[in-house]
Amino acid sequence: MIVATSVVSLALCCGLAWWQWDRFTSATGTFQNLGYVLQWPLFGLFPAFMFWRIKKLREREEQTAGQPEPPAPAPVRVPAPRPAAAPVEEDDELAAYNRYLRELNARDQQS
Repeated sequence: MIVATSVVSLALCCGLAWWQWDRFTSATGTFQNLGYVLQWPLFGLFPAFMFWRIKKLREREEQTAGQPEPPAPAPVRVPAPRPAAAPVEEDDELAAYNRYLRELNARDQQS
């Protein structure tokens, strides 16, 4: 049934390509008609290609059906998060710099 559908599709689409060729060669023909001349046979070949592709996939499936399944991949081990480091005490220089920044911010807020 699929082969008959493919043959009928190809014959029909080749007929449409011939009709578009006649339109292209007529006085009112355009390059769009020429594009359709090239496009219709591809549409006609598509069912045959699908039949061939399905057949190949079935053959591959039958070949792999008798073979054992490959082993499952090993689970990925995610390392546990490291405990957070103890907070570092501020040194005197950093504390002085932070006080200076607070003073500058306070002046900006006043003005």
